Amino acid sequence: MNENEILREKVEIEVADGTRMGAYTTRPKGPSAQPGLMVFQEAFGVNSHIRDVADRFAAQGYCAIAPELFHRTAPQGFEGDYKDFDSVKPHYQAVTNEGAELDIRATYDWLSSQPSVRADRISCVGFCMGGRISFLANSVIPMRAAVSYYGGGIAPGLLDRASRLHSPALLIWGGRDKHITREHRNAVIDALETERKTYVNAVFSTAEHAFFCNERSAYNPDAASQSWALTLEFLRT
Repeated sequence: MNENEILREKVEIEVADGTRMGAYTTRPKGPSAQPGLMVFQEAFGVNSHIRDVADRFAAQGYCAIAPELFHRTAPQGFEGDYKDFDSVKPHYQAVTNEGAELDIRATYDWLSSQPSVRADRISCVGFCMGGRISFLANSVIPMRAAVSYYGGGIAPGLLDRASRLHSPALLIWGGRDKHITREHRNAVIDALETERKTYVNAVFSTAEHAFFCNERSAYNPDAASQSWALTLEFLRT
């Protein structure tokens, strides 16, 4: 499917706390309903990379939505600078579990209400900060599947959520990630094992943090390509 067969749109969603959240949506053209997918951003906003990832999923037959999780503190359409983490840090630090849960529910409700979406086949994927949000979302919403790319802060912050996971989880890590240690990865797996949850754990030994993003210096094309194939198959099955 080429990009001429994809419909893109910016929408605004009302959240239960009275705030309004912008979101990027993209889906295949055509009348038939497709699986839905929530795409959760890195710490740098719903930028060109996240929009491109959403488009790639749309090309694979998903109705994708990328909500702007910084909507309480940043202007709509905010995009951070990969070379200036300090500029996004205030927004990143302002994202609470409580606020994120409201955003997750609002995104899910919007997606499941769309006639172009199969409400019984909604999943999520997230990157970096979004990987943590994807894990959180799996404990909030009865989704089909959840994918987390190098989700920082799952351990120790969300280990108590392991018992609440609704769906199978795919956890993807970089073996050379300096931000997420082997101990943190193992703590997540131990929590899932204790709760007898269904999961796939994939560590790309030569990859660093953010290896999937082709706009960052850590980009690892081999690990990105292989993890993409794994993600698509995991979501499909």
